[in-house]
Amino acid sequence: MIAAQLPPIPRFDDWRTKARGLLAQGIAPEQVVWTCGDAADLFGKTPFNADAIGAPTLHVSRAFVDLARKAVLHRDGERFALLYRLLWRLQRERALMEDRADPDVIALHALAKAVRRDVHKMHAFVRFREIADEHGPLFIAWFEPQHHILEETADFFVRRFAGMRWSILTPEASAHWDGAALRFGPGAVRADAPSEDARDEDWRAYYENMFNPARLNPNAMTREMPKHYWRNLPEAASIPLLMRAAGARTESMVSAMPTMPRKRAGAAHAKIAPEDLPVALERVAEHATPPASFAELNRALTACRACPLWKNATQAVPGEGPKRRPALALVGEQPGDQEDLAGRPFIGPAGAVLDNALEAAGIARGEIFVTNAVKHFKHEPRGKRRLHKRPDRAEIEICRWWLGHELRLAKPALPLALGATALQSLS
Repeated sequence: MIAAQLPPIPRFDDWRTKARGLLAQGIAPEQVVWTCGDAADLFGKTPFNADAIGAPTLHVSRAFVDLARKAVLHRDGERFALLYRLLWRLQRERALMEDRADPDVIALHALAKAVRRDVHKMHAFVRFREIADEHGPLFIAWFEPQHHILEETADFFVRRFAGMRWSILTPEASAHWDGAALRFGPGAVRADAPSEDARDEDWRAYYENMFNPARLNPNAMTREMPKHYWRNLPEAASIPLLMRAAGARTESMVSAMPTMPRKRAGAAHAKIAPEDLPVALERVAEHATPPASFAELNRALTACRACPLWKNATQAVPGEGPKRRPALALVGEQPGDQEDLAGRPFIGPAGAVLDNALEAAGIARGEIFVTNAVKHFKHEPRGKRRLHKRPDRAEIEICRWWLGHELRLAKPALPLALGATALQSLS
């Protein structure tokens, strides 16, 4: 038997060097034992040294390389044997990666998928806490990944938090960004990171306000937020209480909401005479005084009568998401039917498409601000249905005031228009 020794935390290049050498010598997969770390377990096996062996000509598909780069980050102890077996077979079966029914190909896809999922969860669930040192504010996060993904994800956090100094500590390794250079260090323990800071309460308040008891599905929730991560999430402390109270809150919501869209939902707003509005609120709603906070803006938005769209809408739909410098603000056209009834943006079919796109891009929905160029649902009735109708230029121009102040208050690093109407509003 041949022992192929790799470093304790192997990289793709480590495995590739050994694999190329083994192939050059014609050593079959069943003759190789792959090990990581110390060589103490190599008794009775011949160590393999690929350093002096020339590079052979290999037949490798791009699909294999892309999947292999992810799979080496998995913790499965058999991953290197699987990769070499596939590499060996690819020299004779050129179309092997196209056979999605092959057991080895299935196993490789499963490893890569698990790593991608872990990367996505790290993007979403890292929580920085602030301390101070001699150089000023320093943000430290403790995270426990399921696979060897710290280096894979570090560039994301450099791009996301380029303007602040931070460290991400894991049991296996650590990453440190000083505002100019990224370096990696040894692992740490939980006590090396701060246990809490003032932002913890913000996370809890945000999660409690985002939690929809009517949509509670514990199995789906734990798939999206596995319990493995809960112990390091400040908002997770609210989950048991929210789950226990979900039934009562749902009954309260059902008893309070209409069963069908009102024929003229704006009639409820019309009952409020302008003279009955608070003076400060009236001035903001008339586009005279810039709102000083999201709370003031959202209160004023409910009273906006600047265009006729309010008359047939259930309610105005404000933006939603982090209120403190999100990296990204997505601007859609207008609320849809479900958004109009719930008073929240992007929760209907368009929201489902958005959620899938964000997951594929490795972006957590809770990290971005989402809103619309037009704040009321413009539609035309078709029987019991309300069909979307595109806002006209005047309606877009009137609502530009609200969007401009949302973006002024949120201060996103990048506002992104989703469609022509949103682009017109932002231009």
